[in-house]
Amino acid sequence: MISVALSLALMAGLPEEKAVLTDPPNVPPPITRTTPARVKVELEVVEKVMQLADGVDYTFWTFGGTVPGKFIRIREGDTVEFWLENHPNNKLPHNIDLHAVTGPGGGAASTFTAPGHKSRFTFQALNPGLYIYHCATAPVGMHIANGMYGLIYVQPKKPLPKVDREYYVVQGDFYTDADFGQKGLQPFSMKRAIDERPSYVVFNGSALSLVGDKAIKGKVGETVRLFVGNGGPNLVSSFHVIGEIFDRVYFEGGARTQEHVQTTLVPAGGSAIVEFKLDTDGTYIIVDHSIFRTFNKGSLGMMKVEGPSNKAVYSGKEVDEVYLGDESVATSLTAGPAPAAKAPVKLDGKALYMTSCAMCHQGEGQGVPGAFPPLAKSDYLANIANSKRQELVEIVLRGRTGKITVNGVEYNGVMTAVAGLDDEKLATLLTYVSNTWGNKAPAFTTDEVKKLRAALPEVVAPAGGH
Repeated sequence: MISVALSLALMAGLPEEKAVLTDPPNVPPPITRTTPARVKVELEVVEKVMQLADGVDYTFWTFGGTVPGKFIRIREGDTVEFWLENHPNNKLPHNIDLHAVTGPGGGAASTFTAPGHKSRFTFQALNPGLYIYHCATAPVGMHIANGMYGLIYVQPKKPLPKVDREYYVVQGDFYTDADFGQKGLQPFSMKRAIDERPSYVVFNGSALSLVGDKAIKGKVGETVRLFVGNGGPNLVSSFHVIGEIFDRVYFEGGARTQEHVQTTLVPAGGSAIVEFKLDTDGTYIIVDHSIFRTFNKGSLGMMKVEGPSNKAVYSGKEVDEVYLGDESVATSLTAGPAPAAKAPVKLDGKALYMTSCAMCHQGEGQGVPGAFPPLAKSDYLANIANSKRQELVEIVLRGRTGKITVNGVEYNGVMTAVAGLDDEKLATLLTYVSNTWGNKAPAFTTDEVKKLRAALPEVVAPAGGH
């Protein structure tokens, strides 16, 4: 067994360097040195207000000013001098538990730090792999739930095969007093957290973090490695990329791998490394396949892949013909009871759009060529929103099948009905869609939508809602 004196002597002879830390979704470059070093890591705790969703603010507690915190990359065998700094403007003490650390509390016992102070401890990176770090100050769950987590990667002595792109994605569940989408600064709800009933389940700290112009990118022919974590504090993630199959998954961030994986479980406080090749172009949707979380709580991201289409891999739609089956089946829809009256809630049209429509029509209403027509600057939408408003209500509530022409281009597909919209939500959603991205139509009111809905025969009553 190496003595303390000998260990300190060996450490003294190591070359010194400062760790490169990156904000999500970026990852520091691979470490190219082949011998251990003494690595200095400095991580600052910052309490700050940021967006949880569009128009929804939240007071996050962060490592480095982002959720998740800075990505830390070191090498197996390194000696790490770790500094935790608590910004003087913060209100609370914090510490850090790094799952990559062997020692009491993973460092938490040595880093309890008051605002305006900094603490240091040193550890040796004994085990390679991808590890969560998080705050472990009481109440631990509340500190984690407010965004205090991130990933530290202990790169193996023999590094993983080179890839073209690496990204950093961490899921987290958030607990606010108000339901998803209510605007304004939202407070933390301890009751919801204890009951494990999150208002939001998101990637990288926000429902908007990986969509639109913030989507991660790639090119056809490239290989991609995602360092995936789950800060929790409560939910297990069913991590999936729609339209991709993981060529390799390093389970729980370790050395064991499995090939050709569709969806991988990432436990709260755990991680996984997934790799895949980009074989054809398009937008690939990143989800928690506990799927209501994706479309109703915010766990939706995008990877936009540019380059030539590979029709041998994926042809796109080739045939669309009428199919009647063996017999015609009539379906009777009956209206249920009216929803119970509740206190009015200020709704966010963009949030409703992102959870109800963006999967098909995309975040900026641009649609998907050959599949879903655009809503942005749409002549079809302009006509129907101005002169056929009841028809627009019917399309959203019942869906639509068949050919339509939008901006001179013919589409022939299926739009599914949007569930869970009461009159107020439907009015808010329709107003947003018909007055965004260059569209202009009179706003829909709750009373108008109520009358238009009532005039539709056998329409399904709204489910739930506010």
